[in-house]
Amino acid sequence: MKKIVLTGGGTAGHVTPNLALIPRLQADGWEIHYIGAANSAEEELIGRVQGVEFHRVSVGKLRRYFDPRNFTDPFRVIRGVRQATGIIRRLKPDVVFSKGGFVSVPVVYGAKLNGVPVVTHESDMTPGLANKLCLPFSKVQCCTFPEAVKYAKGKGVHTGSPIRPEILQGDRQQGYRRFGFNDSRPVLMVVGGSSGAQAINQVVWNALPRLTESFQVLHLCGKGNLNVVYEGAANYTQREYLNEEMADAYACADILISRAGSNALCEILAVRKPALLIPYPKGASRGDQLLNAESFRARGFSQVLFQEDMTPDTLVKAVEQLYHDRGALYEAMATEPTGNGVDSVLEQIYKYAK
Repeated sequence: MKKIVLTGGGTAGHVTPNLALIPRLQADGWEIHYIGAANSAEEELIGRVQGVEFHRVSVGKLRRYFDPRNFTDPFRVIRGVRQATGIIRRLKPDVVFSKGGFVSVPVVYGAKLNGVPVVTHESDMTPGLANKLCLPFSKVQCCTFPEAVKYAKGKGVHTGSPIRPEILQGDRQQGYRRFGFNDSRPVLMVVGGSSGAQAINQVVWNALPRLTESFQVLHLCGKGNLNVVYEGAANYTQREYLNEEMADAYACADILISRAGSNALCEILAVRKPALLIPYPKGASRGDQLLNAESFRARGFSQVLFQEDMTPDTLVKAVEQLYHDRGALYEAMATEPTGNGVDSVLEQIYKYAK
């Protein structure tokens, strides 16, 4: 039986692509182990998956700015390398697949010390620090965006990102029933990310009377962000977040408003939905969402509204323009071969497994 170690964590975005790969790996008869941090997003999410054994290692964050923890976290990383090396020596996997995040660093180093081949995956346009540190020890780096291949020093392959299969299995009529909608007018779904996006939420609420004149609005506003003022408003449904209902939400949505995180964009592309992207501004992140959004705009998949330009008026105008232009966006997405990267990523994993 082939054996694989998966790693990646810190946020759900570093785990969900692994979750998309697991059913296929299990169907192909692989024994699957996951190495991550204790009490982490990865431990919580992987703990729900049957047939995957989770192993804990010490993790330290490698910051590019001053923080007192910079003096102690390198020792946590060293400890994590020792732990991961021992786990991998005991498991003897055929390959390690790393999705990134700081937990991946000790795991990749441990794989290298045991002579186990490593396949890494970079979600964003430019690599994060953890993947930069892991790249010298990887056989290949799978890239969500074609523009990211050039940063992988000859090891990059454009694969897209693995998408959970259930996301593609939604039912439009079931979505209507779940969210109190019908086919009388199009559905606009607003997705601010797993924790919501207050800037988007507030402008959507301010623009709601005008938006609901033309659309039914499904607003995923983030945990703790429900607004009682708008509860029960006509043509409007708000939820904190969705789990198993997300597939039906995508199925009933005609157009989307979304941040420009890599996983969100990959799901948008996989379900072929025209989207208005509102990326996090440079000051709120390292700028990866701005680059992600520009890639999707340049390839004709989405339209973009910058947060600093967002007002109720500009949002309504941009949404109306998106709906008007949706046909061209459908056509561009339909020709994209890497809407779901499961097959392409598995091809690289199987290629380099011992």
